[in-house]
This record gives sequence, C-alpha cells and structure tokens, in this order.
Amino acid sequence: MMESVIDSIDRKILRELARNARISNVELAQKVGMSTTPCWNRVKAMEDSGVLQRSTVAVDHAALGYPDIAVFEIALEKHSAKSLDDFARAVSDLPEVLEVLMVTGKLDFMVKVAVDGTKGYESFLRDRLYRIPGIQHTESNFVIRTVKRELSVVL
Repeated sequence: MMESVIDSIDRKILRELARNARISNVELAQKVGMSTTPCWNRVKAMEDSGVLQRSTVAVDHAALGYPDIAVFEIALEKHSAKSLDDFARAVSDLPEVLEVLMVTGKLDFMVKVAVDGTKGYESFLRDRLYRIPGIQHTESNFVIRTVKRELSVVL
C-alpha cells in the first residue's frame, strides 16, 4: 500500500479538485489560501506520489443517449487467475461499461453499465455481455435514482 503524508492544505486542494478538476491553478490557489507556485508544487507532488491519479469530468449519460444505469452481478464458471483476468479485460473494453468491480461472496463481479432503456439493456446482454466466454450466471438491477456519485473520498 502506498504511504503518503497528506496535510490539511493538501486536503483542501483535493476537495477543490474533486469539485472541479478543470479549475485553474490561480483559482485553486485563491480558494485554498496560497500563492500559485506552492499550490502548483503541492498538486505536482500529489501527482508524482500517485495520490492524484487523473483528472476527469462528469458526463450526463442521458445527454449521450444512455439515460439508464443497470448494475450486473456476474458469477463466472471458473475462478482461475486467467479466467478472472480475461473476463475483467473483456468487460472493461465494452464502451457502455462505466465500472467493473471484482467482489467477494457468491458473485465474482459487479458491472455498472449505461443503457438506453430496456431495449438497450437487452442489446447489451445479447450483443456484448453474453458473447464474453465463461459467464455462469448473471443478475441485474436498474438504478432508479443516483443519490450520491463521487469518484474520490477526501476527508
């Protein structure tokens, strides 16, 4: 596990970046009460240490034609390292897939997918997911409402 020392100023920076990854360094420095060079140095140090992994934006999937989210629970036939890795790679390559989690318990994976209603759901199942070899069983749920959506925890 990577060890890092994050102080209260770094946490302020992380909170602001979590709210807006596209914020300018000048504005970020103002919001956290620093001058620009030390602020930039802290951001760079967090990038170099791996604390900050990437910057991203939140996308409205409905605006792209994928208004619904389905969560698939997937059990595989085999549990060798190769089987697990092959499935993870194949499902991760599907463009509708938002998140792939390998989990403990009865299931092997939970997969979050953006779909266009029940027709999009059926198409994803038939034309994409079920073409990946090694699936033993799937169950799925539609998301009714997203209550909280965060990419990072910043305490």
